[in-house]
Amino acid sequence: MKKVKIYTTSTCPYCIKAKKLLEYKKIPYEEISLNENYEANMATLSQKTGFETVPQIFIDEEFIGGCDDLYELEQHKKLDMLLGS
Repeated sequence: MKKVKIYTTSTCPYCIKAKKLLEYKKIPYEEISLNENYEANMATLSQKTGFETVPQIFIDEEFIGGCDDLYELEQHKKLDMLLGS
């Protein structure tokens, strides 16, 4: 299975929702919290992705988007395919 990385903050409801889907599907993920030094961390991440909100989700270093994008992939049965499972 490919590696999933999710950039989050502790108070973001969309981050919590995205992690719940991954946990429900038993998909292991690496969580990177942006809580400390949020402004600088988000600026660096935004330069890479063009997004200015969290969560930001990557599958094997490929940016797939945020929470809504993750749920859309699941709804269209593409998430498992992307993960190689």
